[in-house]
Amino acid sequence: MRATFRASTATLQKSASHGLFRACACCQAAALPHKPARRNFLAGGLAALGLGAPAAALTNPARAQTAAPAARIDVHHHYVPKVHADAVAKHGGRVPAWTVQATLDDMAKAGVTKAVLSLAPPGVWFGDVAADRTLARACNEAGAQLRNDNPGRFGLFAAIPLPDADGSLREIGYAFDVLKADGIGLFTSYGDKYLGDAAFVPVFEELSRRRAVVYTHPLNPACCSRLADGVGPSSIEFATDTTRTIASLIFGKAGTAFRCPDVRFIWSHSGGTLPFLIGRFIREQQVRKDPRMPDGVGPVVRKYFYEIAQGNEPGQFAALLKLVPVSQIMFGSDFPFREASEAADGLAAYRFSVAERAAIDSENALRLLPHLAG
Repeated sequence: MRATFRASTATLQKSASHGLFRACACCQAAALPHKPARRNFLAGGLAALGLGAPAAALTNPARAQTAAPAARIDVHHHYVPKVHADAVAKHGGRVPAWTVQATLDDMAKAGVTKAVLSLAPPGVWFGDVAADRTLARACNEAGAQLRNDNPGRFGLFAAIPLPDADGSLREIGYAFDVLKADGIGLFTSYGDKYLGDAAFVPVFEELSRRRAVVYTHPLNPACCSRLADGVGPSSIEFATDTTRTIASLIFGKAGTAFRCPDVRFIWSHSGGTLPFLIGRFIREQQVRKDPRMPDGVGPVVRKYFYEIAQGNEPGQFAALLKLVPVSQIMFGSDFPFREASEAADGLAAYRFSVAERAAIDSENALRLLPHLAG
């Protein structure tokens, strides 16, 4: 599925000046003529993350094909309710084309039996506290209605209006207590703040109290747009932003990873660049000698979960499996930016045993979110 973005450079510059969009310098590049549209956050969703290539074209036909599993749970699956598309459009962006039927069709094609819904980037924060609280509520209710209208097919990671901590705390209560959400969906950074920022501690304390599952998705970081000529930020910075926010939780002054130990994180895209930079994390701990990590950073990162959307090439699997056991890996697609069959084919082609594939397909998700079995 391919989405394009049309916004003038002037509009994007204006948005950036008001803090509405993520890394709009690279969004401006997407608006220039003769440049392929990219999913740069862009106002929430642009082309598939293959430098504008349609998702179908990204699937490698040479990969092994296997029969659909008895159960496959997709924990990285975006939905785009009309209220969200309208809000993004109001601020000069456009989300990818999406319908419920397209979602169900893609799930059927890849043998996905249940998908846990999360909002497409940029989420619900545009800088207006009152409006963004209202938007979060409306999107969550739309997701809950979609789940209720399709029994047994969907779960929900609810949106909260970070960096508005008070509004986020209220929405957490509503999402869990009223809508019965499966978890909370967050982004890796909000402006210049990563998830380990002290300003977010009250939110994570509440999430830890609830032993909440927190699914995360990257955005273009404010720090690092258009650093590599000819390469869209999503090709490098999305994965790196995941690593930055994990580092902020572990090494940040607030010590969120240790103050809020019962938050159960799922990191997108096989952990981004974390599997390749873990040696630097180990060295950081050796230099700091942080008493909160007497056994180093390994036990901290090994307790988190990692899903395989756009992280399912052999080298990515090999690196991830050196970092965490199979018990911490889950299936993810990144629909509608990618087709679920891409992740399914990558999983089938790797040297996993039947039992290991079953764990990744659904068993690990059910262990973390047992009510998804219903």
